[in-house]
Amino acid sequence: MKNLFKVYHHFKTLILIAIIMGTASSSKAQQIKPVSSGYAPVNGIKTYYEVYGEGKPVILLHGAFMTIGMNWGQMIPELSKTRKVIAVELQGHGHTPFSDRKLSRVTLASDVEGLMDYLKIDSADIVGYSFGGSVGYQFAIQSPKRLRKLVIISSTYKSDGWMPEVNNAFKRMKPELFANSPMHVAYDAVAPDKSKWKNFLEQMIASAGESYNMGDSNIAKITAPVLLIAGDNDGLDKIELVKTYQLLGGAVCADFGAMPKSQLAILPAQGHVTLMQQSQTILGYLDSFLK
Repeated sequence: MKNLFKVYHHFKTLILIAIIMGTASSSKAQQIKPVSSGYAPVNGIKTYYEVYGEGKPVILLHGAFMTIGMNWGQMIPELSKTRKVIAVELQGHGHTPFSDRKLSRVTLASDVEGLMDYLKIDSADIVGYSFGGSVGYQFAIQSPKRLRKLVIISSTYKSDGWMPEVNNAFKRMKPELFANSPMHVAYDAVAPDKSKWKNFLEQMIASAGESYNMGDSNIAKITAPVLLIAGDNDGLDKIELVKTYQLLGGAVCADFGAMPKSQLAILPAQGHVTLMQQSQTILGYLDSFLK
């Protein structure tokens, strides 16, 4: 019976990895070239970025293990028609070199601010998916004057914001489960040092297994408008999601008062992966909210 229990939980972990891989393989390659790209020296590392289009700046923060193209390839061409899109690859991801620097959301959010300084951007809208969304929350907390509006896609500011089975799966991830995956192929295609792949996985997996909580009080202090986008079955605890929306001033009866400046969108029949495949729907929400 114990062996059967172990097999069951190992199977759930494999499902999670398959979901992550599916996100990568389902995205189409970007059809346009960046206006500019390069490395910004921030906090002891060099963070890779790409810039598309012109207009008010919007910064895109990808999910764990992903690259710009994997996460945002379908959205950048549309977003860049009216906005200056700055896509970032966080520590160890894609073109950004692996670093032994402690991986933390506080540091990654500081990297984003450092990139803004480097590009001479006073303030920007931030859009973050999954792991990038948690970095977006941290940015809103520690750099409020640099934030115009925040969009969080299928993410949370605390471990308890995920369903228990998701957190359990995070803790069971192993580097070997990523062998020859689309993410491994994408990493080898652009990483400055391919030999750091295992080190990168170990660092990210260790981070995924750590509990975190940025604090309800800090979320309640966010003054920028926030758009929360989730799939109805994306692994987020929906009770906690509604509590988050309440902290942001939402979940009220607007007929009896003012409409909240923050918004909540839950797409039906969507998981963590399929949600990001609804690019046109998400783009519609972004266009309306960011205006």
